[in-house]
Amino acid sequence: MKKLKNVRTAALDGLLAIEKNQAYSHLLLHSLIEKNDIRPKDIGLLTELVYGTLQRKLTLDFYLSPFLKGKKKIEDWVRLLLWMSLYQMVYLDRVPDRAVLFEAVEIAKSRGHKGIASFVNGILRNIQREGLPSIEDIEDDFERISIQSSTPIWLVRRFAEQYGLETAEKICMSHLLPPNQTARVNLNKTNVHELINRLKIEGIEATAGELAPEAIKVLKGNVAKSESFQKGYMTIQDESSMLVAKALDIQENEHVLDSCAAPGGKSTHIAEMLSNTGKVVSLDLHEHKVKLIEGQAKRLGLPNIETKTLDSRHVANHFPVHSFDKILVDAPCTGFGVIRRKPEIKYTKTERDIKALSNIQKEILDAVAPLLKPGGILVYSTCTIDQEENSEVIKSFLAKHQEFTHDEKLVDRLPKKVKDYISFGQIQILPHYFGTDGFYISALRKKV
Repeated sequence: MKKLKNVRTAALDGLLAIEKNQAYSHLLLHSLIEKNDIRPKDIGLLTELVYGTLQRKLTLDFYLSPFLKGKKKIEDWVRLLLWMSLYQMVYLDRVPDRAVLFEAVEIAKSRGHKGIASFVNGILRNIQREGLPSIEDIEDDFERISIQSSTPIWLVRRFAEQYGLETAEKICMSHLLPPNQTARVNLNKTNVHELINRLKIEGIEATAGELAPEAIKVLKGNVAKSESFQKGYMTIQDESSMLVAKALDIQENEHVLDSCAAPGGKSTHIAEMLSNTGKVVSLDLHEHKVKLIEGQAKRLGLPNIETKTLDSRHVANHFPVHSFDKILVDAPCTGFGVIRRKPEIKYTKTERDIKALSNIQKEILDAVAPLLKPGGILVYSTCTIDQEENSEVIKSFLAKHQEFTHDEKLVDRLPKKVKDYISFGQIQILPHYFGTDGFYISALRKKV
């Protein structure tokens, strides 16, 4: 039991850090594993407890609330402990309730006092005896979807306004599914078949991807720790994200600007497609993030990437007009397409953030537009599914920049599987379509 207690205590520490300090779940998990010396076989449970509780916290609070009626205000850590315990009781069949209750009481004793331990024990035993309230009894559709998918109701309404209620429900429920671990094969060094065999020797099970031709899907093991990764045979990247570089129609010897490049996944993909010719100029606002791009380029063996710490809204001060054959604006966004990987996003982002980010996105597009050569392609992409940050941004840009038009040939450059979702040179991938991240891509061509 001792090691399980360590895992659950570490998970509670992580949930508190996310709740109080708005720590990023994916970054926090690595530090929790190292700080608490979690054994490899226990990492899965730690990940499940942190992500599962975080993903379903509105649902868990709905289940818990009737049992807290009339109780005085409880401390944050106690509420999180109850959520985490309830998550295990409801969603983890392999963990018996008696073990959940025992560990919850032990943690309550060590963090608080006997009174809190008795309180936690009493609440959980009441839930065992009386059962959970029914979500299906909620009459309002928006509220039902909100509680069922643990999505703030304003976001449910927003998705419903943009995509319809049925699709909104599919989007929200898909955020509860575990994300696929996928990687992009560095075709300058190997191919999909060879890499799958190489990983098999390393004890990692993988298969060919389903969306992007250079993708592999990891079924078992951690490729980030593999020798193949260290030697630059691949980059960890979602399959929908791999479509962005393809949208640029990269040709050898071209000069390409990646205006918001960190951590470097798309820059390195572009550089690989250039086959050690031409140049990718990769910009980011923060120096420490620029170093991430440089580290990726070095690991993958890509000498044709040039980095610069720069706010892309000020590119006119650093590059002459018509400097680039292709330009990518993978813009900062709310990230509503990657909620599976970062569940805290759905609780922390607001409509004010959407408005502020859409303004920044427009400013970046306005700034880079003069740098593109006539006839060149500008690709705008985001990992969000909100139309105000996507199609509305492009609509606004085209109204202001008559020298650009939708690139209808985008359909010829992307895989057959996504062709039905492409129209007017743009595609919006929703997370339930292919089990990938949600992603938006728009290709624009500058008139000659």
